[in-house]
Amino acid sequence: MVNFLVRRLLFMIPVALLVSFVTFMIIHLIPGDPARVLLGESATPQTVAALRHQLGLDKPLLTQYVLWLGQALHGNLGQSIQLQQPVTQAILQRLPVTAELGIISLVVSVALAIPLGVLAAGTRNTPIDWLINVLSLIGTSIPNFVLGLLLILFLAVVIRPFPPGGYVPFTQDPLANLRDLVLPVITLAAGAVAGNLRQVRASMIEVLSQDYIRTARAKGLRRGRVYFVHALRNALLPLLTIVGLQAGAILGGAVIIESIFLWPGVGLLAIQSILSKDYPVVQGVVLLSALSYMLVNLLVDVGYGALDPRISLGQSQ
Repeated sequence: MVNFLVRRLLFMIPVALLVSFVTFMIIHLIPGDPARVLLGESATPQTVAALRHQLGLDKPLLTQYVLWLGQALHGNLGQSIQLQQPVTQAILQRLPVTAELGIISLVVSVALAIPLGVLAAGTRNTPIDWLINVLSLIGTSIPNFVLGLLLILFLAVVIRPFPPGGYVPFTQDPLANLRDLVLPVITLAAGAVAGNLRQVRASMIEVLSQDYIRTARAKGLRRGRVYFVHALRNALLPLLTIVGLQAGAILGGAVIIESIFLWPGVGLLAIQSILSKDYPVVQGVVLLSALSYMLVNLLVDVGYGALDPRISLGQSQ
């Protein structure tokens, strides 16, 4: 196990370097000048040139990247051009807000997908199974930004039980925080619920056809015990991979959801930074997203070994 973890952590280093390099080059190809955006259109060319020199934007791109990388290796992701604060500080201030939305959405998606998937597998080819499949197909087909706008229209404008956007910290007003969470969580979790329950259904149908399940049934075990004790553990292995990918994609999904609901997290920060050409912040958010993916994949592999003792991480990886 230790050797496996060391190898995976070492493998993350070149991946992070490659992601940071590609991202750095791509964001600098975006049309526009951060100095011009910061100073406004009325600024003179001399003032813009002076600010570009101050920010180091007049250096060759490769030189800028090497300088940024040297700072990043010491834990310094640079200074935000627009916010005038360290990038690490700007991200850490907003990360708990995004984590709250993402973690709750992930928990909701799994909590709904498992019982619905088991129910669909247990009632295969019945009206209940067809209804669950239709709902999952609808959840998969509707883009999350369309679903978010529809929820705002009907539940925040027409019926008005929930606010159309905004955020209140839980420590300030718990009820207001939970009310603000409802629409963003539904929007972010809908597609995940649909995909997860389809995976659980398919895995359960396959596991329920195994010999040891027939043996458990022949022993007279109750149906619920057969499903949730004997079958579900093996059926959850493929779901673990999907949930891991979804957890790694929290930042990516939050970019759209936070923009729709004005959720002041890392996703909204990324959008604002792209529009204002705030290169250091965009670079920091993308690097954080890449590291999140790699860490979650590592945890998924470890989880496989915990759920299935037949998997030996030290030999198979």
